Amino acid sequence: MDATTHRVSCHCGAVRLEVDGTIDSGMACNCSMCQRKGSLLWFVPPQQVRFESDDGALGRYLFHRHVIAHRFCTVCGIHPYAEGKKPDGSPMVAINLRCVEGIDLDAIPVKHVDGRAF
Repeated sequence: MDATTHRVSCHCGAVRLEVDGTIDSGMACNCSMCQRKGSLLWFVPPQQVRFESDDGALGRYLFHRHVIAHRFCTVCGIHPYAEGKKPDGSPMVAINLRCVEGIDLDAIPVKHVDGRAF
C-alpha cells in the first residue's frame, strides 16, 4: 500500500483519528485481550496520529503489566487503538486495522505473535 492518510473510527464514530503511513503488515496476538477483541495491529509512532474526537468518548483499560493502554469507545465498545511503548522505550500507537476505513484486510500480510508467552 502507498503511504497515505488513513481514517480510523469506532463503530458509532464517537472515536475518530487519522494516521499517516504505509500499512505494510499487521500483527495478530494471542494474548487474552487481543484474542478476545480479534485485533489486527499496525504499530506507528504517535506523531503520525491525529485524534479528532474528544477524550470524553474514550475508555481506558490496563491489564497484566499495565504498560499498554487499550482505548475503547464508551458508546459502542469498539477498540480502535492502544497506546504504549516499544521494547526500546519509544512511544507507539497500535492501530486496530479492523477499524481502518477502506482497506483490503486480506491483502495485508499478518505476523502471528505468541503474546501469551509474555
